[in-house]
Amino acid sequence: MATLIDLDGRICAPGEACLPVLDRALLLGESVYEVLRTYGGRPFELDQHLDRLARSAALAGLALPWDRARCAAEVARTLAASPGGEAPDPLAAPWNAGERSIRLLMTGGGGEEAPEVAPAAIVIAQPLHAPPASAYRDGVKALLVQPAGRRADPAAKTGSRLPHVLAQRAAREAGAHEALFQDAAGQVGEGASSNLFAVRGGRLLTPPLEAGILAGVTRGLVLELARREGVAAEETPLAAVALAGMEELFITSTSREILPVTWLGEAAVGDGRPGPVTRRLHAAFRRVAEAVARGG
Repeated sequence: MATLIDLDGRICAPGEACLPVLDRALLLGESVYEVLRTYGGRPFELDQHLDRLARSAALAGLALPWDRARCAAEVARTLAASPGGEAPDPLAAPWNAGERSIRLLMTGGGGEEAPEVAPAAIVIAQPLHAPPASAYRDGVKALLVQPAGRRADPAAKTGSRLPHVLAQRAAREAGAHEALFQDAAGQVGEGASSNLFAVRGGRLLTPPLEAGILAGVTRGLVLELARREGVAAEETPLAAVALAGMEELFITSTSREILPVTWLGEAAVGDGRPGPVTRRLHAAFRRVAEAVARGG
């Protein structure tokens, strides 16, 4: 089966998984979640994702229905029941073939208004949907977008995602792969579903967490890889007007790894091809991921 769901410890098909309509996750977006992926069928950076889930829950004032050990055990159990077997995608990057995406979601339950509705714990395992191999070879287009509506606390990964959804829709309608959030002061923080990196003078630049961005798990790993590779890196504000003049841009996320951005709107970034720092860091990332896939 392509997608399996673990709802409160019961593994079932998508059509069999139901939430009470009074769950505040449905009414108000009161939930926290993480999305992780596998390499060689093994969860990648699970501890880091569980750390962030706990931080998000604390910021949102939610009590998690499962503890850390239960979360890890249910992720493993759901993956074991979701062996794959889908027809291969001829356009996929080879490291994504046959891998799974896992969404770990905790809801707020009914709260004081409906105390009989308990918080729910959910694991969703499904085929990984990631950029095609050509996106890593040629790069993708990004679009600067001013978010519509008020965003939830960006430090917490919650179910309140409407501004992100609208931004991504605007990017897709413009033929872009990702939307980059630009604030009223002209600063760019993060993508609608990614973190942003730039290269200037061979130096890696990325907005600091204080700029109001999510502490991406892949973002953190890329900064660590830069230190290992001897690439100078700095967390610093990025102005939208400066992005087109950068030598390289790339975005990071769980499913994308390190994805080069070669067009910003209608302007080429650098020479319009993935740059050497992007390629070097992605090669380093691939070595880490391959070691996980081998069970190392």
